[in-house]
Amino acid sequence: MTDIELAWTLSAPALLALAAAAIALLLLLIIRARLHAFIALVIVSVLTALASGIRPGDLIDVLYDGFGSTLASVALLVGLGAMLGRMLELSGGAEVLTDALIRLFGEKRAPLALGVTSLLFGFPIFFDAGLVVMLPIIFTIARRLGGSLLLYALPAAMAFSAMHIFVPPHPGPVAASGLLGANVGLVLICGLIVAIPAWYLTGYLFGVFVGKRIDVAVPDVLSGGKNDEFAEFASKPKLSHVVFLLVLPLVLIFLNTGLDFAGQAGWVDAEATAVTSLRLLGETPIALLITVVIAMWLLGWHQSKDRSLVENVVDSALGPVCSIVLITGAGGMFGGVLRASGIGDSLADSLAALGLPVIVAGFVIAAIVRIAQGSATVALTTAAALVQPIIVGNPDFSSLQVVAIVLSLAAGSVFASHVNDSGFWLVSRFFGMDTKTTLKTWTVGQTILGLVGFALSLILYGVVSLF
Repeated sequence: MTDIELAWTLSAPALLALAAAAIALLLLLIIRARLHAFIALVIVSVLTALASGIRPGDLIDVLYDGFGSTLASVALLVGLGAMLGRMLELSGGAEVLTDALIRLFGEKRAPLALGVTSLLFGFPIFFDAGLVVMLPIIFTIARRLGGSLLLYALPAAMAFSAMHIFVPPHPGPVAASGLLGANVGLVLICGLIVAIPAWYLTGYLFGVFVGKRIDVAVPDVLSGGKNDEFAEFASKPKLSHVVFLLVLPLVLIFLNTGLDFAGQAGWVDAEATAVTSLRLLGETPIALLITVVIAMWLLGWHQSKDRSLVENVVDSALGPVCSIVLITGAGGMFGGVLRASGIGDSLADSLAALGLPVIVAGFVIAAIVRIAQGSATVALTTAAALVQPIIVGNPDFSSLQVVAIVLSLAAGSVFASHVNDSGFWLVSRFFGMDTKTTLKTWTVGQTILGLVGFALSLILYGVVSLF
C-alpha cells in the first residue's frame, strides 16, 4: 500500500476507542438499522478513515487498497469454486460422494467425516479455497440428513481454519517461523499436534453443540435457480470422477507449497524455470481453473448433447456469489482502514511494554492486533516482529520452545474473528447467517480455537522447559 500520512496522530487509547466505536456503529447499522452489510461497511470505513486522521485526498486510495487486495485473493477463488460447486451439485456428483461418506462413516458420524476430510484437504489448501470446494458436499449432506447446517458446516470450516493458522506450509506459521528462526519441520509436526486436538474440541464438539441449538437452513447460494435441462443430459458421475475433481486442486496446490518449502530448504533451485512452472500450476486460482475446465468435460461436455448447457450452468453459479464477493471485499476495506490508521502497531507497542512472559505477551499482542484490525496474517507477523529481538540468538530458548512461541502467536492471530475480518463475512454469507448469528457461532468458535491453541502451546512450552 502507498504510504499514507495522517493529518493528525491519535494516542493508543484514542485509537482503541475509535476502533471500538467504529465496530459498535457497524453492528448498530447492520443489526438494528437493518442496513445492508456492504453499504454499512463502506460508510463505517469512510467515517473511520476520516476520524483517524487519514487525509481526504488519500481516502479513496486507502479504501481501494483494502477492497482491492481482498478481492484479489477472494474473487477468483469464490467464482471458480462456485462454478465447480454448481456442477458437482447439478450433475449429482455431490450426492454420489455424500452416499460414499455416509456408507463409510454412518449418518451419525457425518459431521466427523466432513471435519476429518477437511483436515486432510486443509493441509495444503488455504481456508477460503478449501471451504468453497467443500461447500456442495456440506450442503448435500445437510439436506440429506436434516438438522441445522451448522451441525455439518462448522466442523468442516473450523478444520480448514485450524490447519491454515497452525500448520506450515500455510503463510502465517511459515512467516512467523522465519522471523523467529524456528525450524519449519518442527513447527509442522508440533502444529499438527496442536491443530488436531484444538479442532476436535472447538470444531467438532463445539460444532455439534451449536448445531443442535441454533437452526440454520441450507442456503441456495450454489443453486443459481433451476436447470432441469442440464440434469436431463448429465447422469450421475462415477465416484472416482468426483474424488478426482476434489483431490486434483489439493495435489496441484500441494505441489506448489511443497516446491516452495523445498526451495527455502535449499533442496531445489527455487528460481529454476522448471520449478517456477510447476509452482504456477499449483497457484490456487490456476489449480481451481484447471479443475473447473476438467469438471466441465467430465460432468457435462462428454455426456451432454448441447454444450451450451454447461456454459449456462457455470454462468448461473456466479450471480448468487456476487453479494458474497462484494461484502467480503468491503470487510477487507474496513480492516485496511484500521491498519492504515496505525491502531495495530500502536497497540502492539503498548502491550510489548507490559513485561509479560514472552509466550504470553506474544499471544496477547497477536490477539489484540487481530481484534483491532481483522487480518490474522498481519496480527501474526506483527507479534512475531515485536518478540523477535528477545528470541533470535537467545540461548535461553531451545528450538522446541521457539516452536511453542510460534504456535502461541498463531493462536492469538485466530482469536475472535468478527466484523473487520473478511473471513467473517465469507462464512456469514456462504452459510446464510445474519451478523448476530455469525457472532454467536463463528466468532465464539474462533475465540475458543485461539484459547485452546494457546493452552496447548503453553503446555508444550512447559513440557520442553523441564528437559
